[in-house]
Amino acid sequence: MHARSTATLPGQDAAHPAGQYDPVAKWFHWVTLGLMLIALPTGFVIKFITPEADGAYKMAFYAIHESAGLTILLVALARLLWRWRHPPPAHPADLPPLLRRAAEATHHALYALLILQPVMGFLATNAWGFPLQGRTAYLGLIGLPKFMEASVGLAEVLSLIHTVGGYLFVVLLAAHIGAAVFHHAIRKDGTLMRML
Repeated sequence: MHARSTATLPGQDAAHPAGQYDPVAKWFHWVTLGLMLIALPTGFVIKFITPEADGAYKMAFYAIHESAGLTILLVALARLLWRWRHPPPAHPADLPPLLRRAAEATHHALYALLILQPVMGFLATNAWGFPLQGRTAYLGLIGLPKFMEASVGLAEVLSLIHTVGGYLFVVLLAAHIGAAVFHHAIRKDGTLMRML
């Protein structure tokens, strides 16, 4: 086992022995979580909502889900740019290689989904013939141009990919949260505190 480094880490203090992310990175993290707590549940329940006469109630769910998803994409891109210019604190020096690789793989997969999942959803809505316009305009205000003709076959494929991505998100989030609890309660290595 490696000895913990005695060098001062970014943001290191008594409450953050393993250093900490900068305030902007923390903001990106928690805003992303809040948006996902909107996008994931609405995405999973939409198919169970029976459309009423004018479909307004179901369209409202689509509008919320799609706006949250597109905002996640924008936040994720900004977050990656910030992360590139402001690298996060290093993992604790005594973190076993297997845990280090698992953490990196989970983070990479989450970032990939934060970008790919909204893109797949956006493409699927266009392929179904429902671009983000009118009642499903972005944030209820900004209509996005239609860029493709409706194609049921393509829409079904894209929707399947989007659905699988949603379930994969749940698995990765559970792993991410479980790892944070493990580090805080079992290893007691300060990893969780880096984002608080």
